[in-house]
Amino acid sequence: MHHPVPRPQPLPSSVAPRAELAPLLTPTLAAVVSGARRRALRDGDRQVDTAHLLHALVESDPGARATLEGDGRLPRVLGYLVQRSIGYGLRWQGSVEESAVRRLLPAARGPEAPHPRNSPCSPAATAALEGAFRRAAARGESQARGTDLLAALTVDAESRAVEVLRRAGVDPAVLAARIDETEGLPDGVRSQQV
Repeated sequence: MHHPVPRPQPLPSSVAPRAELAPLLTPTLAAVVSGARRRALRDGDRQVDTAHLLHALVESDPGARATLEGDGRLPRVLGYLVQRSIGYGLRWQGSVEESAVRRLLPAARGPEAPHPRNSPCSPAATAALEGAFRRAAARGESQARGTDLLAALTVDAESRAVEVLRRAGVDPAVLAARIDETEGLPDGVRSQQV
């Protein structure tokens, strides 16, 4: 009896990199997105959510880390993020993080868009990434930076990242305003709470 040699299976979409994002991210931010995907997989989560992105940002992006160090809250933010797998974050497992912003990346728009449960990122994380891209474009840059994503993570008042920031004593609106001021964005593009 002949048994065919098994072929390697592709990585699940929650782990495989999304090629359409690569040209829109700086190398550091690309590493952040990859780190968030690994963290989601390690945590047993189906999707990358905003808390995964926040965790990867503060661990890997010097600009985002420096922004949070400015008010001395970085250790508390990291403390809450580390507790995700043993503490309050357990209630997030198995659920989809919806988005109050309700926007999708251009690559995911249209009838071929994946169901939110099959997408590698939660709707809120997808909206934050799109917000980061818009911020970069407003500066005339083709790639988003870590601070763009950090500011975009503060926009959705119902996101898991905002919940972590608030629990750590960080006011998301104040954080976004500090980033906006530092980057000198035009008034129409500044971070706005939903």
